[in-house]
This record gives sequence, C-alpha cells and structure tokens, in this order.
Amino acid sequence: MKEEYFKWYSPNVNRDVQMLVFGHAGYPVILFPTSKGSFHENKDMGLVGSAHWFLEQGLIQIYCPDSNDALSFYNKGAHPHERIQNQVAYDKMICHEIVERVRLNTAGAKVAVAGCSFGGYHAANFAFRHPGYVSHMFSMSGAFDIRNFMDGYQHDDIFYNSPLEYLPGLQDYELWNMRIILGTSNWDICYDANLKLHNALKQKNVDHWLDVRQDRPHDWPVWREMFPHYLSTIKFN
Repeated sequence: MKEEYFKWYSPNVNRDVQMLVFGHAGYPVILFPTSKGSFHENKDMGLVGSAHWFLEQGLIQIYCPDSNDALSFYNKGAHPHERIQNQVAYDKMICHEIVERVRLNTAGAKVAVAGCSFGGYHAANFAFRHPGYVSHMFSMSGAFDIRNFMDGYQHDDIFYNSPLEYLPGLQDYELWNMRIILGTSNWDICYDANLKLHNALKQKNVDHWLDVRQDRPHDWPVWREMFPHYLSTIKFN
C-alpha cells in the first residue's frame, strides 16, 4: 500500500509537524496516536496494517499526525493555562492544516476521525468541537475527561476541550448526522469513561453504538480487531 511522509512548519503549534499518509485514494480518516505517541505509532503497532484491505482497495486514506500531548496535557513543568492553550493550538492545527485540506476529497466535505486510548479522546473532542467536518467518529478505549491534567485550574478552554462537560449543551444539528462508535471492553480501564459518554449521547438522543467487547484488556490487539470492523460501517458509495 502507498505510504507518504510529510513534514511542515505549523504556525498554529509553532513547530515542525510530521505525518504519515497511507493509501492512494479514498475516504479520509484522521487517526490520532495514543498518549504522547508519534506520527508512526499507529503503523508500528499494526493498527494501519489492520486496515490494509480498505487501503489497497482505494476505499480510505489514513492520515497519522504527530501528537502534541507532551506539550499540553502531560507537560507538568508548565502552568495549566499553557497546557490547555497548547491543546487549543493543536486542535487548530488539525482543523486548519489537515482536515480543511483533505475533507474536500469526499462528496460531503467531511472526514472520519479515530484513535485508541488518549487518541480516542482526541477523536471525540475534535468530532464534537467540529461536527460539521466529521462524518464518523471511532473511539477505541478512549477517555474523555481532562480535568485531572489541569491541577484544579479553571478556564473556559478546559471546559470546551472536555467532551463530557460541553456535550450536553451542544446544539449543532450536524452532531445528529454523525456516525459514532465507542469501542471498549468490560476489562477496559476506560470502560466507565465510555459508559459516561454513552449516557451523555443517549440523553441527547444522538444515535451511536457502544461496542463492549468481552474479557479484553486495554491494549493494541483488541484495537486492531475494532478498527477494520468500524471502517466497514462507512458507506463509500
């Protein structure tokens, strides 16, 4: 399958950003790495390979950008205000430098977003912050509350990057058009987080699928099973 490497200076995060793109054509899927993960993590851990049939058939293209977590949520040497501003900058980078460029590859001018573990948070947060740009959101063992990274600091940008907090008030009609899958397991350390998001979506009558696998740990083998399964729900024609 085709693989391309990109590197550019991002004015939003004020540093060089790297990204791998897989596939020669098809529906754009933005695939976030796990906590502090690199742009090549999803390739290295076999998640991209699990989708090889979709890539080889030209049904999807997978975009794997860098994370920014080391400068935002995990940057304990910085004040929480700086941490959340770095997350805001990352959201802008993903939106303006990647999604707005590739979404026009689809008839509906939208993309799919996905991620495992903390990448699941990024997928959900981006989707709910920009529902007009996202057709499908696949979170695999995600967690959705960022307050524990903020040391008690209060700021609107924290609220608007914590899906469990801002989702109840979200009224964008595009949210009800989104295809949402929350993948988890009864053994998953993020099982409770997925139940909370499931309940928040249910209370808003937002159609979604809470996929609870049995007796599987929070790890790559179950995510490699989930990812191609979820990709198969995209209507390519």
